[in-house]
Amino acid sequence: MSNQKPIAENLFTWPSDQPKLLGSRDTETGRYFFPAKKSNTHEQVELSRKGKLWTWTVQRFMPKTPYIGAENPEDFKPYAVGYIELPGEIMVESRLEGVDPEDLKIGMEMELSIDPFVKNEDGEELMMFSFRPCKN
Repeated sequence: MSNQKPIAENLFTWPSDQPKLLGSRDTETGRYFFPAKKSNTHEQVELSRKGKLWTWTVQRFMPKTPYIGAENPEDFKPYAVGYIELPGEIMVESRLEGVDPEDLKIGMEMELSIDPFVKNEDGEELMMFSFRPCKN
């Protein structure tokens, strides 16, 4: 794990056997935010690891800059993206992994996963969050 780091600071707990997304909660309104907002009225919170698929689509073309994926236009493979409703908190947009888009169903139980995304110029694996179907 020492050669791995999050793709962005304060995005999720890492390293961790049970990583969580880091959001914030407005102490005046109770509203949640992800990524976290930093202000005098926001406290950092660890968000739920599990939620339900609210909706989804397939990204069929390579995202434009500043996308930093390892693909180039010739070997780009479409991938699923969806909104995960974290109970009582917030909806999070995320890449969906570990499932064929044909098997995705609105309302299915999903859980957070942290996976290698790309290597940086120092050879470190940049880790990115995604959601995948719950195992049980």
